[in-house]
Amino acid sequence: MFDIITVTVNYKMRDKILAMLRLLFRDVQGTNLKVQPVVVDNASRDGLKEALTQEFGDRVVFIDAGRNVGFGRGNNLGLKQFEAKYYFIANPDLVFLENQPRTTLRLYQFMEAHPKVGIVAPRLMLPNGEMQPSCMRFPRFLDQPIYRLGLHKKYDWARRRVEHLHMKDFDHTKTQPIDWATGAALFCRGSVFKDVGFFDERYFMYLEDTDLCRTFWSRGWPVYYKGDVIIQHGHERASAKVPGLKSVLLNPLTRIHIKSLMKYAWKWWRQSY
Repeated sequence: MFDIITVTVNYKMRDKILAMLRLLFRDVQGTNLKVQPVVVDNASRDGLKEALTQEFGDRVVFIDAGRNVGFGRGNNLGLKQFEAKYYFIANPDLVFLENQPRTTLRLYQFMEAHPKVGIVAPRLMLPNGEMQPSCMRFPRFLDQPIYRLGLHKKYDWARRRVEHLHMKDFDHTKTQPIDWATGAALFCRGSVFKDVGFFDERYFMYLEDTDLCRTFWSRGWPVYYKGDVIIQHGHERASAKVPGLKSVLLNPLTRIHIKSLMKYAWKWWRQSY
C-alpha cells in the first residue's frame, strides 16, 4: 500500500501538469514517503500521455477516462484503483514552492499526529503573492447567487453575508477546523475517503468539494486548515469570467455551477437554509 496517492484530473492542461509533477517529485525527494502520482485525463487529446512517459517513465500512472467525466468522477477513477493511507487531491496548477520545502511530508505528519482528522487543506497563495480565500463556511442557499451577481459590492447586507461565507474574520495563518476547503488541494485520510464513497459523482463540476467536506463532518471526521503550509495555486475561476446575469447566458460553466448548487441544496437542504 502506498503512503500517498496524488490524483490530478487533466482537461487540456498538459504543460501545467508536467510542471506540477516536477515540483511534486522535488518536494517528496528524500522523505522516504511512498508516493504514487496518478493523472486522469478527461479526453483532452493534448498529448499528455506521451509527455508523461517521455519525462517520467513509469513513475506516473495515466488513466484515460474516455470522455470528459467531470472533476469528481475523474478523481474517483484514480482514487478507486489504488490503496493508500492518504489521498492527495492536487489540481494541475499547483506550485510546490521552493521556500516551502517538504510540503507533502508536513501534511502527512499532521495527519499522522491527529488520527481523528479526516481532511487537511493547506493555505493557497495566488501567483501575485496574495492569499486565495480557499476555506469557507458551508453556504446557505442564496449565498453563492448573491456573490455571483455582485450584490455584495452594492449592499451592506450582502457584503456582510459574503464576508461571513468567505471567513473574513478568520486568521488564515493558524491551524484550525473549518467547514470546507477548495478541492484544489485536499489531503484526505484514505480509510475515511473509502468509507464515505469518495466524491459524489452527481456533481459534474463545482460544489463536489463542499459536499465531500460536509460528508466527512457528518461522519464525525473534522476538516482542518493548516495555515503554515503554503502552496501556490493558479485559480483561474473560469465560471466567473463573465460577471453578473450575463454569465448565465454567455458562460456554460456558470450554468454548470448553478446546477451543482441546486444539487447541493437538495441534498443538504435541512442544513443549508
